[in-house]
Amino acid sequence: MQSFTKKRRLVADWKCSAPPLPMWLPYPAAQRHPLFTSISIVPISESETAKSKRIPQSNNNKGYPDPAQNLSVFDRFQCSLDTNTNANQNSGTENQEIEEAGDTETGNQRGLLSNMWWTDLRAALGQRINVEGIVSSVSVFFKDQHLALPHVVVPDISYIDWGELQARGFKGVVFDKDNTITVPYSLTLWGPLGPSIERCKSVFGNDIAVFSNSAGLVEYDHDGSKARALEKAIGIKVIRHRVKKPAGTSEEIEKHFGCKSSQLIMVGDRPFTDIVYGNRNGFLTVLTKPLSPAEEPFIVRQVRKLETSLMNYWFKRGLKPISHNLLPDAMQCIKDPPPQ
Repeated sequence: MQSFTKKRRLVADWKCSAPPLPMWLPYPAAQRHPLFTSISIVPISESETAKSKRIPQSNNNKGYPDPAQNLSVFDRFQCSLDTNTNANQNSGTENQEIEEAGDTETGNQRGLLSNMWWTDLRAALGQRINVEGIVSSVSVFFKDQHLALPHVVVPDISYIDWGELQARGFKGVVFDKDNTITVPYSLTLWGPLGPSIERCKSVFGNDIAVFSNSAGLVEYDHDGSKARALEKAIGIKVIRHRVKKPAGTSEEIEKHFGCKSSQLIMVGDRPFTDIVYGNRNGFLTVLTKPLSPAEEPFIVRQVRKLETSLMNYWFKRGLKPISHNLLPDAMQCIKDPPPQ
């Protein structure tokens, strides 16, 4: 009992004076430590050794063991699973990005096709329903009936004396297209009018153009292909424009010809579109009969009949077209007048 008490005192004294025992000190070296030179050595159990090995090392750059080397098989397997999962997630993300890019490209293509489809549909409807014409017709019917009355009325352009018109001071001719020089929706000149067109070209040269609500109108001919095809077929310039007749000004036409609209001739087959537009902007207006009304849509034929009936009614009531300074007597520009 006295020996055990003595040993405890020695341990207490050592705690105050002896240096601490490093945890990593090997067992043989521990025998040379001051504590163990004065007391008997009790070996550390295997469980305590294992606990000391699990103490975390804060600095791996001083020769201490790397904690990664002490990972258990389960921990390494879990790391492998995490790595594979991350790789699969990255691969899935890349595949998703590729699919989204493909979907975006497909969506863009569908949007382009949808826009083209809508443009073509709107153009087709626009050929049958002229909103500007309807609004203008209401104004003409109630207030401006004289705007729908042409200066000259002929069966077709072969009755027009182009030389006389030039002699009167006119500098150019503007033609409507459908049912004036071509059948509806055709891009070729109506055969019987060939000689008259050539005569017009010989008189006015290049000062001839087409101003139509089909070829050359951006809404209907958005890429200009119809205008180019018509120009190639008949050899006459087609003026591009954005506003349908009878609405709009003569700015594009005056810019093309380099003169005022009062020095130009507007030739067309519709009283409430070609003639109203021409009279409103100061042209000499010439109305021709339609070349092939049977090929027009039903609604267009009915509107044409209404326009013609109103025009004839106003003429019979004694209404006169707007006078034109260059041609006071319109009959002077008609050769071989048709029977009345």
